[in-house]
Amino acid sequence: MSTTVDTATAMPSRRRRLGTTELVYMALLGVVVSGAVIVAISGGNLLSTANTVEMLSRSSLLGFVALGQTFVILCRSLDLSVGYVMALSSLIGATTMAGDPARIPLGIAAVVLVAGGIGLANGLIIAVLKVNPFITTLGMGLIIKGYLDTRYKGPAGAVPEAFRQFGYTRIGFVPLSAAVMLLAMAAGIAYLRTSRTGYHMYAVGGSEDVARLSGIRTGRVMITAHVLCSIAAGVAGLLIAARFGTGSALVYSSGYELDSIAAVVLGGTFLMGGRGGVAGTLAGVLILAELDTVFNVLQVDPFFKEVLRGVVIIAAVAIYARRQVERRATRARFGGDGDDGGTGPGRAPDRPPDSTAGGADGDQVVAGHGGDR
Repeated sequence: MSTTVDTATAMPSRRRRLGTTELVYMALLGVVVSGAVIVAISGGNLLSTANTVEMLSRSSLLGFVALGQTFVILCRSLDLSVGYVMALSSLIGATTMAGDPARIPLGIAAVVLVAGGIGLANGLIIAVLKVNPFITTLGMGLIIKGYLDTRYKGPAGAVPEAFRQFGYTRIGFVPLSAAVMLLAMAAGIAYLRTSRTGYHMYAVGGSEDVARLSGIRTGRVMITAHVLCSIAAGVAGLLIAARFGTGSALVYSSGYELDSIAAVVLGGTFLMGGRGGVAGTLAGVLILAELDTVFNVLQVDPFFKEVLRGVVIIAAVAIYARRQVERRATRARFGGDGDDGGTGPGRAPDRPPDSTAGGADGDQVVAGHGGDR
């Protein structure tokens, strides 16, 4: 009788760990359920149409900014000028349209051109002059702030009624702006998963030196990420103009640059780049919007509200970090199961990453490999 033991059946089956994106969507479900229960105890209904519309409206504005912020953070960069770009874009769009429906395309084009130019300047300074992204984008934001404070003393311009529908029209209970934001998020997911530049963003964030040695034009990737980030902030500025009916220079004081970074990190994107994705960012945006809605329904003190939001963000990042440490501690040194997120056995060097291998909390990627998208 053969005494050979089938090693495949003898080895204990490995239970698949939940990825970071899956975790953050479970957290979103937990926030909705727990928030609904708390509001119900206080005599309200969190899931009413009015509260749902409010939550989606909040998420649409932050969602555009966080989408662009995801691209730059994946490249191990960030953008602190997005709030100022939003304010400038709202004013450019409103003053260019000047209440004339025929000038709507011109106003949109002007915003995209100016916002894209700001992103191009940020990218060139970071990629060519090698200035730290924090200093570059903060300095750019202060330049824009100085211009706004000097040039505009209050609201300016007028948005035509036709364009204001972008800010107020609803499809059922879903605001049009939220629907457009969701489409933009879907496009961002597809861009990262299918385009060469999307793969290169992960590679540059994982290791810029390795990416450069692999033949990737890292400077071009960094510039592209910052241009997309500024254009997304410009679209958010157009949404603000549509809601207010005019441009507002005071938008930069709303803290969207920090909120967008918080949403991206809450969604599981590694702040040091190379891992994460737009799908997680969307969940992070919805969590923050849902928390704000709950706090408003319960009439929580604004200062205490910020404390609670900070606690949630820190707790989430701490959980991600702990999972990553545990994952590295339990992984076999020479694994051959294809779950190494890199170029281990079973994965070709230039093969696109499998969405089920590596997961959302895989290792930092090297050139040609992505993480969770």
